[in-house]
Amino acid sequence: MDLILLWVLLPLVTVTWGQYGDYGYPYQQYHDYSDDGWVNLNRQGFSYQCPHGQVVVAIRSIFNKKEGSDRQWNYACMPTPPSLGQPTECWWDEINRAGMEWYQTCSNNGLVAGFQSRYFESVLDREWQFYCCRYSKRCPYSCWLTTEYPGHYGEEMDMISYNYDYYIRGATTTFSAVERDRQWKFIMCRMTDYDCEFANV
Repeated sequence: MDLILLWVLLPLVTVTWGQYGDYGYPYQQYHDYSDDGWVNLNRQGFSYQCPHGQVVVAIRSIFNKKEGSDRQWNYACMPTPPSLGQPTECWWDEINRAGMEWYQTCSNNGLVAGFQSRYFESVLDREWQFYCCRYSKRCPYSCWLTTEYPGHYGEEMDMISYNYDYYIRGATTTFSAVERDRQWKFIMCRMTDYDCEFANV
């Protein structure tokens, strides 16, 4: 009888483990490496927004030198915890120009809930915009930078935020004029459990 029960429950345990992994967070790592999962084709613009009340928690990208030294992108979102509440406003933040290094966090203490990008053949690079959402008057704190993604220019990029209480607030990027590619460091922050009076931390 015990063996039959184990045989019945084993598939359920396997599915649950696959969904939550070692960290207990309800999003899956990327397993589909086909073209179906990308939000863009090479050399094409795109606009991606998480569903309302969710923020970006994972970013995946592959580089193609033959296709204009461009990347295809994929994103995963996750709902914010109830303690943070629902977004009070969302907007597209300022544009970061192609061919330049830049550093940007969402204005007005916002969290990154999407990306918009346009490709420029003349510089073999993209301009970028963050889609930002503000949660009441919550403020960021304990911010830090991730390591570089990808580790080297031209490599595949797979960034997943395993810290449930840290959120992507922005990024800093370097651009290689030789490789025509970018490396990203994402700005991760916690958010206060209370409203604060600072408009932009």
